[in-house]
Amino acid sequence: MLKPKILVTSAAGRTGTPAVLQLLERDFPVRALVHRRDARAEALQKAGAEIVVGDQFDLRDLRKAMHGVQRAYHCPPFAANLLHNAALFAIAAEEAKLEVVALMSGWNPHPTHPSVVTREHWLANQIYRWMPSVDVIHVNPGLFAFVYLLGLPAIIHMGMFVAPFGDGRNAPPSNEDIARVAAAVLTDPAPHLGKCYRPTGPKLLAPADIAGILSKIVGRRVKYRNAPIKMFAKAATAQGFPLFETSQVRYYAEELRRGAFEIGAPTDHVERVTGQKPEDFESIARRYIRNPELIHPCLKLGSKLDAMAFMIRMMLTRVPDLEQWERDHGHPLLTNPVLAQDSKEWRTTAERQLLNLLPLYSKYAEKAD
Repeated sequence: MLKPKILVTSAAGRTGTPAVLQLLERDFPVRALVHRRDARAEALQKAGAEIVVGDQFDLRDLRKAMHGVQRAYHCPPFAANLLHNAALFAIAAEEAKLEVVALMSGWNPHPTHPSVVTREHWLANQIYRWMPSVDVIHVNPGLFAFVYLLGLPAIIHMGMFVAPFGDGRNAPPSNEDIARVAAAVLTDPAPHLGKCYRPTGPKLLAPADIAGILSKIVGRRVKYRNAPIKMFAKAATAQGFPLFETSQVRYYAEELRRGAFEIGAPTDHVERVTGQKPEDFESIARRYIRNPELIHPCLKLGSKLDAMAFMIRMMLTRVPDLEQWERDHGHPLLTNPVLAQDSKEWRTTAERQLLNLLPLYSKYAEKAD
């Protein structure tokens, strides 16, 4: 009996690539939608995936990617127009009569969040729950493990782990464990329909704990230094990160400081879904430090001199006005936004997700009875 073909979007991305590889290991035919044919796409093709090059914001390309496909892992792009893409994908999925979509979202979406991306994740989740014929499984990780390693050159060369995380605790998951959950639910979707899974690492860690683990890995003392958001924004700008990403990540840093990612963590969802225990942070960090492209495609370790030159460049960089940047780019800014941990609505939904993994809406609750 032929296995269903599975589409993976953002297939050259952090969770897309391992999801493709894991599905191929299970002998499922996989179509990988990528934005361009580069070395990452060539590696996926060599592994056995069918490569389709297309634009996730073009309905014609989505229709082409879904032709002859039965299931999909959809990882929307991290963009201000995420909702536009999510709606297009839902339309194409209904037209193609897909059986099921595993939808990547996040742990913190709710309708009054200050981040436009997070609000659009919430809106996308509602749209997918309204789909009349395509079943949905939600994959909602929190703050990924790679985020702690974005300042890797300073960690390696100067023993400095600088981040605006306060003493906030998180159980950071690996890209690969998140992908493992997505691959597992698409392999056998029936028990998972309508459910929301939150993959986490096995242990809550504060930034000082992260610094201790990094010290062990790099063979020198690594000291955590809590940085104000303005310094974080200067460093991100000097490093070349887009202002859009910086404008959104500052909200997640505030949520981490104030405990949003500690709520309900760690979960047993990785082991419950995949049968394997989640990776610990040391294992993740060792692999990512050996392969910095897993942290960010443009990340270069360089030398100690390069790291010192960056520090000078950062100090000379002007602090960007991120709120003004968002206004200038048409982001709908709420008058009284609410971070996740301060939202009663979010806390209620989060608690429901974590209790017995009950289906969140009626058509699946009826199936579960």
